[in-house]
Amino acid sequence: MTIYIDADACPVKDEAERVATRHRVPLILVSNGGLRPSANPLVQMVYVEQGPDVADRWIADHAGPGDVVVTADIPLAAACVAKGARVLKPDGETLTAANIGNVLATRDLMADLRAADPFRQGSGRGFTRADRSRFLSALDTAVVAAARDTR
Repeated sequence: MTIYIDADACPVKDEAERVATRHRVPLILVSNGGLRPSANPLVQMVYVEQGPDVADRWIADHAGPGDVVVTADIPLAAACVAKGARVLKPDGETLTAANIGNVLATRDLMADLRAADPFRQGSGRGFTRADRSRFLSALDTAVVAAARDTR
């Protein structure tokens, strides 16, 4: 089991490292660069080439059953769910085979609405302490479940 993080804009890297350390699980941070390496021996940095979706493709190629992926990128999440990985968004929302279709459809709908109306304001909200706490709990639960599945 490995935890993979789409790390470029991920707000919960430190929290994921704490969970990985507690459970003694390898953590791989995948980035286009600019992240400081961790001194933690369980944490590996993977730097990929610059370009759209290069980090996403690397994670999708490497993650599979028994792994946990942390990403806000919905197409990456869908690819990882299809390969059998457990997927979490940084706010702790779990993405599964049962809900990824709806999440992907909503993402595509919102992209179409924004494209049709350039003056449409985004409805994004800030990342909160509650999101961070929910993520910690969800990641802990996912790691325990993935470990149980790989036995």
